[in-house]
Amino acid sequence: MTEHVLSLLVEDKPGLLTRVAGLFARRGFNIESLAVGASEVSGLSRITVVVDVDTQPLEQVTKQLNKLVNVIKIVELEPAQSVLREHMLIKVKVDNVTRSQVLEAVNLFRARVVDVATDAVVIEVTGDSGKTRALLRVLEPFGIKELAQSGLLAIGRGPKSITERVFKN
Repeated sequence: MTEHVLSLLVEDKPGLLTRVAGLFARRGFNIESLAVGASEVSGLSRITVVVDVDTQPLEQVTKQLNKLVNVIKIVELEPAQSVLREHMLIKVKVDNVTRSQVLEAVNLFRARVVDVATDAVVIEVTGDSGKTRALLRVLEPFGIKELAQSGLLAIGRGPKSITERVFKN
């Protein structure tokens, strides 16, 4: 199996995300990551889906997704030709002894502290999945109290956009 990153341009309509996720579920595919938000075109949203599947079944799901009325465009993003980022908030246990070590790790990974309490700090990190996983491994010995992570955000490199492929400007 191979990890695939799909970028879907969709109409911003209630229930569409449920129908999209349902197509993957009916095929028995686990969605590894999901991110949804507004696009650069009013009334359209972008869904970024990461699934770990074989190529052939993915083509079948893509064809079914294209049949959904509110799906405008689907593009598989190749990692080498795309910018891929995750966003994470990590609450780490600290005390007077470990605080400086945690802050050193934050600086090393070019993350930032967004909240400080006497016994914990909240760290914000953005980067590729390798960077975020590596920071987690460094912080685990101090005690991760809480973790919130976005789905993968992805966009193609270069001047072309997914909307240009649909709406010839």
